[in-house]
This record gives sequence, structure tokens and C-alpha cells, in this order.
Amino acid sequence: MRFPDPMLLRRTLTLFGACATLGSAQAQTPAVRSFIRVNQLGYLPGAPKTAIVCSLDSTSIKSFTIQDASGHVVFGPRLAISSGPFGPCASTHRLDFSVLRASGRYTIAAGGTTSPPVRIDPNAYAGAADTLLYYMREQRSGFNPLIRDSVHRHDGLIVDHPTRTGEFIDVSGGWADASDYLQYVTTSANATFVMLMAYRDNPRAFADNFAANGLPGSNGIPDVLDEARHGLDWLLRMYPGGDDMFNQIADDRDHRYWDLPWTDSADYGWGHGKERPVYPCTGKPQGLIKAKNRSTGYASTAGKYVAAFGLGASVFSKRDSSYAATLRQRGLAAYRLGRIHEGVCQTAPGGQPYFYEEDDWRDDMELGAASLIDATGELHYLGDALLYARQEPVTPWMGKDTARHYQWYPWHNNGHYEAWRHGSAGERSQLTSFYRRGLAAVVGRANNGFRVGIPFIWCSNDLMASFATQAYLYRRMTGDNRFREYEAAALDWLLGANPWGISMIIGLPQSGNYARDPHSVIAKELKLQLTGGLIDGPVYRSIYQNLLFISLHDPDEYAAFNTGFIVYHDDIGDYSTNEPIMDGTANLAYLFAAMTRR
Repeated sequence: MRFPDPMLLRRTLTLFGACATLGSAQAQTPAVRSFIRVNQLGYLPGAPKTAIVCSLDSTSIKSFTIQDASGHVVFGPRLAISSGPFGPCASTHRLDFSVLRASGRYTIAAGGTTSPPVRIDPNAYAGAADTLLYYMREQRSGFNPLIRDSVHRHDGLIVDHPTRTGEFIDVSGGWADASDYLQYVTTSANATFVMLMAYRDNPRAFADNFAANGLPGSNGIPDVLDEARHGLDWLLRMYPGGDDMFNQIADDRDHRYWDLPWTDSADYGWGHGKERPVYPCTGKPQGLIKAKNRSTGYASTAGKYVAAFGLGASVFSKRDSSYAATLRQRGLAAYRLGRIHEGVCQTAPGGQPYFYEEDDWRDDMELGAASLIDATGELHYLGDALLYARQEPVTPWMGKDTARHYQWYPWHNNGHYEAWRHGSAGERSQLTSFYRRGLAAVVGRANNGFRVGIPFIWCSNDLMASFATQAYLYRRMTGDNRFREYEAAALDWLLGANPWGISMIIGLPQSGNYARDPHSVIAKELKLQLTGGLIDGPVYRSIYQNLLFISLHDPDEYAAFNTGFIVYHDDIGDYSTNEPIMDGTANLAYLFAAMTRR
């Protein structure tokens, strides 16, 4: 979780000093009034291909042309479609070149300005999914390949338990959630599931360049499975079976010290750098210091455990049958707890009023039940999955203006797709209609130049990735291309076709424009590029202005583009828009793997 503590503020003001290093493609000066925004990674030949002109005034652009690497016009002039204002863009124009399919490097010219390099290539996404795994490895707790040593070895001491409070439990491992070091089953189990799903459906998208411990070297296992197993191993520790299910390590007392993970000085009441608290699911509101969450059950966490264990059992059944059997057994036990203790298990706050406010749980139980079908071979779990699916057909944020922090998580319901894989024709038709309703609700809000309709709440990039993934899954399930323009627009947004012209994934592409000054002590102190990390993304100005303890530390190089209703800052002090996030990074693994040419 990404919230600073007041005690941290004085220290951060002196610690954060370095200005962002600007790449050659960084934000242009406001003297230029029109900017062509493109997907910096590239466009697939057969996919929709659109660039967007963001003008800071009411410029009218009639047409555009495209030149090849030799300077010859190979496309156009074609009509530029005026699409109205959006955020800082007083006017936008859409430049559609979908019919240009020839591979190559191009430049778009429109309105007296030219674009960054435009790439059309069937292999545009080759290696993209593997790039995300660089950040996942950097986030590892337990043995961390970045320093070739273990971090947070002493996790942890059980808290808020009726009989086991103060007892040590070995739960070292997993991933830090973001640039702090809190760890949640909520996000980690989902990250594990989506990486397993990405491999199952697109195994050829992943390489084998790293060992199981994250160090360089092939081990005969695709790297995505090594990373997913790191997550599964931690989940097995966090849920050892039986009636005690754990949900979280640490709380926002973590934020009082801006430390590297291997020198973490957080004090939870028993000394600096000692054991961290481990929170169980209790089915009741939790919060040990001041604020409390609104937990009502186990099922939101239990369902996520079941999904990860169930799919893990299926994926590893031939590689490691003993391990698969353990995962299967643990998944069945977790499913039982979810059925007994319906309701949500939200993350636990400490001294601040911030936590993951997850309000839904039926989507998690649906996905868990659907994942048990392959894991056990028992089709009766499909009936459970369909019952849960009908109780929450559409992920509730879709079509809304706003939402509380992580109020409806995961951001898209993979359970509909997993149940669809086993359903009858009628059941499949109903499940695809659920996806279609959610997509249509978002598209109904996307009548703008960038064709985006998500609410710009905290972690908006998660929503953008999930919308694109759900649209892709719907297209795969039905062959219906009605949402493909919007699917492509969401993917393009993440890779540079946004008002700021920034790729939201650090280091992708390496030659592109991406965050150089993320909210991360590791990036700052080690002068390290957090390759593969998806940043939070732009938020409503109203959210940014009302968050506690945000302070920009350098002049805003994107000031000309932060004049509208949404803002983004490439500044270490802005934890709301510029912090890399583990679950969002993993969330993209499926989509990028699906885009990779087979």
C-alpha cells in the first residue's frame, strides 16, 4: 500500500533532491502547441493503428501524412478526425492509419508537427511480457536477486488473533506491494494467478533466462513460472491449511522510515528492523492503532487463494505432481473457508485512514470455483462458479465516475472467462454477455479523442490494463470485434498515446519516454531503472489535491499537460501517479503475452 506517514515528511524533504533525468523524448516545451502521441512500443500489422494529436489550443488539423525511414510519403494525405477537447488538450484529432500494414519505421506529420518514431511490426510485443518480470524479481521478499541476499528474514509475528497473537510464523517470501514493503494476499494472489494464466494460454511468449531464485541463468523452466512459483510458495506459507488464513504482512507504520528493504528500520513495537506483524482474516473490522477497515468475512481473500492454488495445480501437474497435489489440497481447504465465511477481508490500516477497501467477494469465489474444475476434474464446481457469476455479472466500477481505493478488485473478473472455458453453449452466451455489458458501460464514457472511458481513480493504469484485457478476452471468446478500437486505445494509452506522451511502463520501450523519477527509494538510492514496473498513472485533480503528504520535489516538466481534470507527475514525491505497482505490473502479463506473435 502506498501511503506516507507524517513522521516521514521532514525526512523526505531533505532526502529527495535529484532532478529527473530527461530522455531525448521527454516532454516538449509549451512553445510547441500540438503533439502527436503514439504507441511507442509499436503497432501490430493487422491491429487498429491510431495516433492522437493533443493541441494546447483550438488548432484545427485537416489531414496527415506518413513518411517512411527514407522520408518518402507512403500514406496520405488522410483525413484527421476532430475529436474535441480532453484534459489539457484544448483539441484532439485522431489519425487513423489502420490500413497501413507494411512493417517498417515511420513518421507521422500533421498540423505542422511530427511524431516520435512509429513502428509497425508483427513482433512489436516480443519480449514485452518478460520485461514485466524484471520488476517482479526486484520486488521479491525473502531472497532478493537484486542484492543476492535475503530481505525481511524475520517475518513475522501474528497479531489480532484470539489465541495466537504474538506467535511467530515463518512467512518470509512473496513480493513487496509497491515502493513500500507491505505485502498483501489480496494483490499477490491475483498477481500469481494472472502470470499462471498468461503462461497457460500463451506459453511461447516467455523466455527462460533466469533461475528459480531470480538470478541470471536458464533452468529449463519459463521465467514466468519461476516467478509464479515464488508467489505460490509464499501463499502456501500464508495459508498453511486449517481454519487460520492470513492476509497481510506489515501495516502503514512501514512508511515512517524511507529505507532500502535490506535496511528496513520499521518498528512495530518490539524494536527497529525486527519481526513484522502478520494479520489473519477474522471476518471483523481490523485496525490496531487508529483507523479500522470494514471486513465482514474471508471470501474475498479465500477465493483469491483458491484461484492461485487451483490454476497452479493444473499448470504444475506434469512438471511437479507432488507440488501440484499440495496446491490442490490447499485450494480445496481455502474454498471451504470461503464458503463458510462469506464476505470481504479488507487490508488492515495502521495509523492512517487508508487501506484497500474491497467491497466485493463473489467474483473471487467464482474464479476460485472455476479454477478448481481443471485442478480436480470435478465439473460440479462449474455450478458454483455460475451462481457467483450471476450475482456479480459486471465488475461494478465499469461505467462509474469514481470508486474508493481498490473498492472492486480485481479490476476485471477472470472468473467469467475461466467458467466460459467449461460451459455449455447457453452458459457461454450468458458469460460473454456479462463481459459485453461491462465493456459497453466503459465505452459509453469514451467519446473523446483518446477513446478512454475509465474513471481516473488511484491506480488508473490498473483499470486501463484490465479494460483492455477484458476486451481481448471477449474478442477471443466471441470473435466479436465491436470493442477492438477501444481495446487498442487502452493499450496505446499505456504505451504513450496519452496527453503526456509517456509510456506507463518503465523501460518499455527502452528508447522511449517513461518515468525517470518514480516514487521509489530503490530507484533513487541505487540510481536504478525499475525496468518493467507499471506506474500508478494519472488521477483526477480532485484526488491528487486531497491526498496527504504529497510534495513535488522538482519543477514539473509536464506542467503544460497538467492543466485539465487529470494530472500526472514524473516526480519522486508524487506517490499517487508515479509509484510502480506490483499487482498492476503482473496484471499486464496476460495482455502482453497475448499480443506476442506465436
